[in-house]
Amino acid sequence: MDTATALRRGDSATVGGDQPGLMTLYSSPSCFHSHRTRLVLAEKNIAIDVVDVEGGNLPEDLLDLNPYHSLPTLVDRDLVLYDSRIIIEYLDERFPHPPLMPVDPVTRAQFRLALYRIERDWYTLADELQQQATDRKQATRVRKQLEESIVSSSEVFAAKRFFLSDEFSLVDCSIAPILWRLPAFGIELKGSVQPIRRYMDRVFARRSFQNSLSEAEREMRQ
Repeated sequence: MDTATALRRGDSATVGGDQPGLMTLYSSPSCFHSHRTRLVLAEKNIAIDVVDVEGGNLPEDLLDLNPYHSLPTLVDRDLVLYDSRIIIEYLDERFPHPPLMPVDPVTRAQFRLALYRIERDWYTLADELQQQATDRKQATRVRKQLEESIVSSSEVFAAKRFFLSDEFSLVDCSIAPILWRLPAFGIELKGSVQPIRRYMDRVFARRSFQNSLSEAEREMRQ
């Protein structure tokens, strides 16, 4: 079953007691920014119409809706959102069950800081790695930086069941797509990484994670 079918079905027509009109997500089937958005949708079992956008073949609707022509883009009636962080925080607030961010303002701020660091460090390097695919020397350097950054976080992965928490959160929704792509990035974690491997096994086995995967993403680990 592809991602669009899995999320469109959303056998639960009700989320938080009231399901609004069907939303639309324009999503890349291979982009980790889109993947984390689909993971939040699957975790909350939100019925949504997913439009897979391959390569640069952007639909006219998206060109009109999003001035940056970027993915993912979420359309919820008259609201159009086109940054993955804004989208996932909106979804968590719009559909509060299950909650994916803590209620306590101090802990919430710590989680937001973790999201910022993941985006600034891992997402920036992953984006650069994809852009440098034809430059072997540059790609090798970036690959090493990303691997070292992930491995250096091993103690954080060991501290709790999930990242920073015993509950699955938006932070995990942001980390998991990067870890899933490590083989595609040519990265094999070495050293004291058992906590990271256990974390990956735990998260990748979640039904929501499996439902969030596109066919292209499944092939990354076949």
